[in-house]
Amino acid sequence: MATTFISTNSISTTLRISAMKSQVALSRATQEATNGRLSDVGLSLGALTGRDVVLRAELVDVDKLVDTNALVSGHLDVAQQRVGELIDTAEAFQKDLLAARNSANGGNIIGQPAGANLDSLIATLNVTMDGQYLFGGINTAVAPLADYAAGSANKTAVDAAFLSTFGFAQNSPAASGISVASMQSFLDTTFKSQFDDPAWGANWSTASDQAMRSRISTTETIDSSVSANDPAFRKLAMAYTMLSDLGAQNLNQGAFQAVIDTATRDIGEAINGLAEVGARLGTAQEQTTNATSRLKVQGDLITQQITAMEKVDPAEASVRVTSLQNQLEMSLALTARIQKLSILDFL
Repeated sequence: MATTFISTNSISTTLRISAMKSQVALSRATQEATNGRLSDVGLSLGALTGRDVVLRAELVDVDKLVDTNALVSGHLDVAQQRVGELIDTAEAFQKDLLAARNSANGGNIIGQPAGANLDSLIATLNVTMDGQYLFGGINTAVAPLADYAAGSANKTAVDAAFLSTFGFAQNSPAASGISVASMQSFLDTTFKSQFDDPAWGANWSTASDQAMRSRISTTETIDSSVSANDPAFRKLAMAYTMLSDLGAQNLNQGAFQAVIDTATRDIGEAINGLAEVGARLGTAQEQTTNATSRLKVQGDLITQQITAMEKVDPAEASVRVTSLQNQLEMSLALTARIQKLSILDFL
């Protein structure tokens, strides 16, 4: 006949183990009652844990795209604003050209504002945001356009082109003898080539022709930048340069009017080109906004699925907390009473 060994120590040990388990369960129940979420998702969901992990990974990807789109939208907004400013400046300058064309002092009148507009154009295309040059194409770490100043490659090339064509510098009084035909030929060939490749890339621009591409959703990518190499910017730079640095103040009236007419034509074409650039930016802005809206809806749906899998009833969790607290207190009380028992009390 077998008997089970019974002692106060074995009973006390059993109660302590039970108390420890109750403490763990109480901690989990308290966390669930506070957060409204399963304290151990893997333990509670079992085979469904994989689905929960996949949903959370998708939510992280969606949130990253939303954050990225916010940056893309900011870049596009600034670029759109700058293009609009260039259009406004060019349109206002066109009016000055019409007024200066028939003025005897037109070269002196138009040269300074043309130079200021060229500097403004270069500064605008060299704008940065978040440490990136917005008009650099994929070359976002380098300023797209070089300053037009004494000693710079672009001015040196223009000076050399003028000298090789006419035999004297732009500021020479001899410029008054340049014929209309000679000036027009220079503007349409030698001078124009300074704003075409390869001279443009060698002397003016370090921008990439390739625009920056950005992923705005899991299935969409857009051109999120504009290159300073766009023909509209080149024509604007060409018009401002010819008016500010081809010795307009020294030209005879006929040659000066040829410069004015050519610049007016180029600025008009540049304005049309800038409008197209603005339209492309507007399309990209709309695509980004729509993609972000869809991503937020998708994120809400994923969040709802995750919540449905992981949520707990706070009221039920609170009841479990109270029940476990009572069990724990009872276990501790019984353990204390049993530890006080001694066989000597019964001898």
